[in-house]
Amino acid sequence: MMAAAIMSLAIATSITTMQRAFLSLDTARNLTIAGQIMANEVEKMRMADWTTVSAYAAGPTTITIDSSFTSVASIGSRMALSRSAATVGGNANLLQLTYTITWNSYDGRPISRSYSTYYSRYGIHDYLYTTT
Repeated sequence: MMAAAIMSLAIATSITTMQRAFLSLDTARNLTIAGQIMANEVEKMRMADWTTVSAYAAGPTTITIDSSFTSVASIGSRMALSRSAATVGGNANLLQLTYTITWNSYDGRPISRSYSTYYSRYGIHDYLYTTT
């Protein structure tokens, strides 16, 4: 009887540990995917000219995630991407762009990550556009 009680306690503990491990694995996978989605959006923005980027809205704007990511059902239905733009130090020629992605883990916990980058009017992007 005592051995059965100890065995059931050990099994119950291992099941709880496995659930936490699967949650951590799910979070790690989604963090990697979220980073790839945001890096993809940053690279798209870097290929745009100043007129396009300076027209981005100041407040959070929802962005459609690229179809190469949303073709996987677990990404398309779980993740939402937004972008916000702000001038830096009142300089109208320098923008800080922040991309934020949010999702719920499989236990319902909301998780979000953000990338920030800067884009300047007369930076390397302008050089590439005017020399090609």
